Amino acid sequence: MVFRISIALVALLVLIAGLAPGPFNEVVQSGLSTIIRSTGWLYLLVVFITLSFLMYLAFGRFGSLRIGGEDAEPDFSNASWMSMLFAAGMGIGLVFWGAAEPISHFVKPPEGLAPQSMEAARASMRYAFFHWGLHPWAIYALIGLAMAWFQFNRNGRGLISDLLQPIIGAHHRGWMGTVVNVAAVVATAIGVATTLGFGTIQIAAGLERVFGIQASVPVQLTIIAVAFVLYMASTTSGVHRGIKWLSNFNLGLAALLLALILVLGPTGFIFDTFTTTIGSYLNSLVTMSLRMSPFSGSTWVADWTIFYWAWWIAWAP
Repeated sequence: MVFRISIALVALLVLIAGLAPGPFNEVVQSGLSTIIRSTGWLYLLVVFITLSFLMYLAFGRFGSLRIGGEDAEPDFSNASWMSMLFAAGMGIGLVFWGAAEPISHFVKPPEGLAPQSMEAARASMRYAFFHWGLHPWAIYALIGLAMAWFQFNRNGRGLISDLLQPIIGAHHRGWMGTVVNVAAVVATAIGVATTLGFGTIQIAAGLERVFGIQASVPVQLTIIAVAFVLYMASTTSGVHRGIKWLSNFNLGLAALLLALILVLGPTGFIFDTFTTTIGSYLNSLVTMSLRMSPFSGSTWVADWTIFYWAWWIAWAP
């Protein structure tokens, strides 16, 4: 039932977007803008509470509980586990925006800062750390931890609706659970589509920049087709094979890229900036977590922070 309804809804959205891309984009952008600007404070508050709650679980008396029972052993090494987390959880977004976002913030910084100033440079790095740091992983961890607990410690089905069992009891297997599961599937599909769209645009722009291949619609469709084939190959081969191998390969490439940048780049400046930004990030963590712009009317926080939080939440299921 969940699969059929989800497929129907996603297919309907794709059909509407294909037949009327302009109006569909306007409606989506208008709806997204309205939601973000009217409930932005709620996004910030919920994600901050989530991070605080996860830190309490990690460092409190519940931190010693083991998923799967006292005798459970991990299926993967720490290195493979971390590589799969980053490859599946952030992937191309971290690679691209890790460099692009600080530059964007440096040119168009948060309110109150002069563009391309020293303070804008500090803020650009601090907010890049903030948007890709603890908060996204707190969102992921809350859903992942809850699902893992109910599936491996309570013999659940591995569905989002299982999380509602303590609240609504047996109704989590009825229509209420179906609605929740369908919403989770559709939200995840939209999140994946957003990431795939961003990734396709980035790859197409890179091909045009490096090889002179025009970033046309056929080129973008080819990129999507190749990504789809690789995705299907990795998922059908299972977590222990395709996904693990690709993630380990990605981690190796990332480590090689890091080594090249450290050796060939301004090593001292990189480490100085990294150390300074870590301190600035931790010192401003609470302020950035709860910062809105009620007096100036600036949309910077809504355009960046709240958009990111909504994106991570859509990815979480």
